[in-house]
Amino acid sequence: MYVTVQDFIMEWNKEAELTQGILDALTDESLGQQVYPEGRTLGRIAWHFVSNVPDYLNEFGVAMDKVANPGEVPSAKEIADTFRTVSSETAKALEEQWTDESLSKVQNAFGRMESNASILMGLIKHIAHHRGQATVLMRQAGLGIPAVYGPSKEGWIKLGVQQPPL
Repeated sequence: MYVTVQDFIMEWNKEAELTQGILDALTDESLGQQVYPEGRTLGRIAWHFVSNVPDYLNEFGVAMDKVANPGEVPSAKEIADTFRTVSSETAKALEEQWTDESLSKVQNAFGRMESNASILMGLIKHIAHHRGQATVLMRQAGLGIPAVYGPSKEGWIKLGVQQPPL
């Protein structure tokens, strides 16, 4: 759990870097990839978690500019560029608007009473959840997958390992 705002910002920046690698690997052609016909596309999933960050933080008292046109999936480059901006603005907004004491304040979060520290952890988990969905769809679309918490198939091959260890 986060004790200081800087604790969160340090983790946020690490997770944002991992997420940015995934988003930078997207192509316009890959954005239409779906698991099943009625399912969300890769583009819709990526744009959802990118455009949702300011909405999420605004909901819990951190003022940020919303992303323009959240209902329309833009190009892969715009998705990646928007996240680059949003992730930087997130760290800046929290640093400027919340104190370490703010983290222990409790508020209603989707029907549950949670500390602001838990709410921030929920933001990171939300992105990690959708980042995992995105990597599956990226693989199905034929894209290489950047390393997240360890080497991907491509990373293992670069290390000279054809089959990752079990």
